[in-house]
Parts: sequence; structure tokens; C-alpha cells
Amino acid sequence: MYACCGIMFNHESPRRGLDFVTRKITNAIAHIATGHDGKLKLGNLMAVRDWGYAPEYVECMWKMLQQDQPKDYVIGTGEPHTVQEFLDYAFEYAGLNPKKYVETDSTLFRPNEVNVLVADASKAKEEIGWTPKIKFKKLVEIMVDVDIARVKRNN
Repeated sequence: MYACCGIMFNHESPRRGLDFVTRKITNAIAHIATGHDGKLKLGNLMAVRDWGYAPEYVECMWKMLQQDQPKDYVIGTGEPHTVQEFLDYAFEYAGLNPKKYVETDSTLFRPNEVNVLVADASKAKEEIGWTPKIKFKKLVEIMVDVDIARVKRNN
């Protein structure tokens, strides 16, 4: 049986569920930017994550399956960013001041939080030629744009 594993770090897109911090942020921005009042409550803003663009991870999965021999690969960007960085850039991109809308809520801190999660995808780069093309800021922009367009459409 041909079987391989892709160990994928956070792969984000506008289709991500609203219970994930990235979509929670971009959805709140979309509502605020379209004239709705709102506060955004978040937990640990210093958590570090490796966020990449989901469609690119699917491309990597396809490349993994094209190999003669199955192997396991770690998939990620290798770029560490804090939740605070995601938040700040998303609000900046939307032309909003996060200090007006964002509150930290200690009840949203995870008791078993892993503070830093960053991938080493060097094997995928070396063996199957995969590297992510969509960088952090572009990913944030894509997510903010799609959420704002969605909220405008639904108004």
C-alpha cells in the first residue's frame, strides 16, 4: 500500500472555521470595516505560529503523492509570527486601529498552550521542490479581503 503522511502546520484560508484565531480576527475586521459595531476578544497574543496558505499545502500533498516511494513530509512556511503580528497587520491593512476594538480576555488563554509552533519543511523543499509562495502579509490580505467582501454581500 502506498501511504505517506503530511504533517501540516497551520494552513489558513478564508474557508477556515470561525473558531480559529485567524478567521476570528478577519471576520471581526470585516464586520467593523462594514459599519457594524464590534469588539474582538482574544487570548494569548504572544503565541507564535507558522501560518501558510491552504491551497499551497494541497499542492504539496499532490507532489508528495507523485513520488515513486512514499515518504512523510512536514509542511509549513518556517516563518514564525505571533498572533499579535497577525492582528496588527490585518487591522492595518483594513485601515483600522486595533486598540479601539480588541480586548485581551484571560479566559481565552489555553491552559496547555504550546507557545511556539514553527515547521521545518526543508525535506519537502529538497525532495519534492515545494516552497510556499504566498507570504504572511499576502495571506492576511487575502483573508481580510474575502471576509470583507462576504460581509458586504450579505448586508
